[in-house]
Amino acid sequence: MRTKFIAGNWKMNLTKSSSIELARGIARAIANNVDVGVAPPFVYIDAVAGVIGGSKLLLGAQDVYCETGGAFTGEICVPMLKDLGVRFCLSGHSERRHVRHESSELVSKKAHAIYSGGLMVINCVGETLQERDSNQTLNVVRSQLAELNPTTITDPNRLVIAYEPVWAIGTGRNATDQQAQEVHAFIRQTLGGMWNSDFASRVRIQYGGSLKPENAKGLLSQPDVDGGLIGGASLKAESFLAIVNAASQLS
Repeated sequence: MRTKFIAGNWKMNLTKSSSIELARGIARAIANNVDVGVAPPFVYIDAVAGVIGGSKLLLGAQDVYCETGGAFTGEICVPMLKDLGVRFCLSGHSERRHVRHESSELVSKKAHAIYSGGLMVINCVGETLQERDSNQTLNVVRSQLAELNPTTITDPNRLVIAYEPVWAIGTGRNATDQQAQEVHAFIRQTLGGMWNSDFASRVRIQYGGSLKPENAKGLLSQPDVDGGLIGGASLKAESFLAIVNAASQLS
């Protein structure tokens, strides 16, 4: 059985003091039967690491560059993240793809740099509203999954896929339980074709589109929904822990 994984993406929010307070509150209260992580802004990773040491809370990063070091002004590499105790890192988040205009090639390079560097990679996939309305959801998700190389990524425990319908992020609108399950099942089927059915059965697939306490139980109870990548609801301990507790009750 796959252990549910709830990860908070704090994006460009909070201050140093509020990041420490939030991380400390989450670390004190997380359930034992669910994996829980937080991805603070780069500038607060070290501060958060200092208050969650010894807890089960996993430390993550929101992004990383695809090289391991060198003359890349303003960038951060995987060895730097590992030096701070980071355990997982996002790649391909919709805001990187659509706001920062990262190409499929760059997303692929980042995902493989994260994995090859020894971290868990949460690779994000999902369609825009226009793509959904034109019945392109599965084609888009398939093409984004193709950014991953089965000959390089061999450990299903270090690969997480986050399905985030772009039209549901930060809009208050979310996919229905059935819509989420349909895409998650398709993702698992596609992974089975890329790797094999055993590998696919062990990869965790998170839902990441306006997941909040009110809809957490329904979404997380779907057979192929293995957790959530949480944005806005992860910025307050009460709402984030409510989602964690919903996952715990279903585990």
